[in-house]
Amino acid sequence: MNTLRVLLAVVLLAATFVATPASAADCKPVVTGGWLRLPPVSMPMLAGFGTIRNDCAEAVTIVAASSPAFADVSIHETRIVDGVSRMRAMPELVIAPGTSATLAPGGLHLMLMQPRAELQAGDKVGIDFELKGGGVLQGQFEVRKPGG
Repeated sequence: MNTLRVLLAVVLLAATFVATPASAADCKPVVTGGWLRLPPVSMPMLAGFGTIRNDCAEAVTIVAASSPAFADVSIHETRIVDGVSRMRAMPELVIAPGTSATLAPGGLHLMLMQPRAELQAGDKVGIDFELKGGGVLQGQFEVRKPGG
């Protein structure tokens, strides 16, 4: 009977490890629907949009963004202040557990400065998001024509 109890305990313990992530530190948010808008004329900047979903048990904080395809990548926010549209860089972006941050025209978005090569509609660009406390979240962004 004791052997049966030990075996049952081992099976239950193993099931616990299979059903849960190795640790909370292994959980990372996910980038979906990423796209970059080509400017209507030749300009040294593009805007980036998409969704960053945090299904982790704890909040995650993005503290920087970068891409080998651009000299500089940053997260910006557009707000209407006293009837005037103002844009400011976000030093960090906190995403609460079970929520998402939507990067969209007229709100939160990426500013991608000085592309290192000419981009065409349909190109894919990798963007890395540095997480507070360590780790990198990688996202893929498709280049689209204006209005596309």
